[in-house]
Amino acid sequence: MKGCLLFRVGLLRLMPKWKPCKRRDFIKKLKRIGFEPPEPGGNHFYMRYGTYTFTVPSNKEFSVPQVKMLVKEIEQGIKKKISLDEWDRL
Repeated sequence: MKGCLLFRVGLLRLMPKWKPCKRRDFIKKLKRIGFEPPEPGGNHFYMRYGTYTFTVPSNKEFSVPQVKMLVKEIEQGIKKKISLDEWDRL
């Protein structure tokens, strides 16, 4: 039983985790997905993917919960799943 627990703990260390993301890096990742460059408008910048328009928050850095929420919003808008591995590779 103890060996099984150690194996699980070892697996948890190997699993990738979400990380905070700088705004500049976030925009670069969106461009790699296929979004057009940011366009100014009002208080925020906007990025387009076909007919979908994403409002880029003006934070300098996004926390882990913010990154997860924004990626979910983008997934719904572009109707494509973005895995953590794919996000890290962008």
